[in-house]
Amino acid sequence: MAQRSVSLKFGWLRRRCGYAAALLLLGLPAPAGAARIVFAGGGWAAIDFGGRCEARSKALWSKAGTEPLAGFAFDAGVGRQGQFYVRLSRPARPGATVIATLGAEPFLLSGQGEWAWSRDPAQQRAILDAARYGSAIRIESRDSGGSRIVDRYGLAGAATAIDAAAAACAGKSR
Repeated sequence: MAQRSVSLKFGWLRRRCGYAAALLLLGLPAPAGAARIVFAGGGWAAIDFGGRCEARSKALWSKAGTEPLAGFAFDAGVGRQGQFYVRLSRPARPGATVIATLGAEPFLLSGQGEWAWSRDPAQQRAILDAARYGSAIRIESRDSGGSRIVDRYGLAGAATAIDAAAAACAGKSR
């Protein structure tokens, strides 16, 4: 079943439709007790999956049948502590670069297929800092036919979602 691309204010959605509807529209499975929305506001949501927490957002615009998203992942205990990741609107061609631009600052990401992520902890911290004070993220790459892939994300609500996801996983042990 194809999902319509709709610009959502997650706080409004959560209050109106409840957590399960917000999870479904975020492209997440919603089995009972599997995930908990910690924060929803602007275009971002912080979600606690138990062993990991994420701050994530859908792209501002996407074609039907695609579900691009961007987020920051935190693991309980040790592991990822704010790793930036994206699912592109279509797979990047093998060997293509994936660049995230926050404000005027470009970041070369690691990637494979439709997924890309921050390369190391230093880059991860730099992207987190840029996301806190920026207004938008632009992700660019090339698909297998050589066409440009451009996915855009707003950053309204991102700083609070990042903080909520980090706090939700802080102090948990594996």
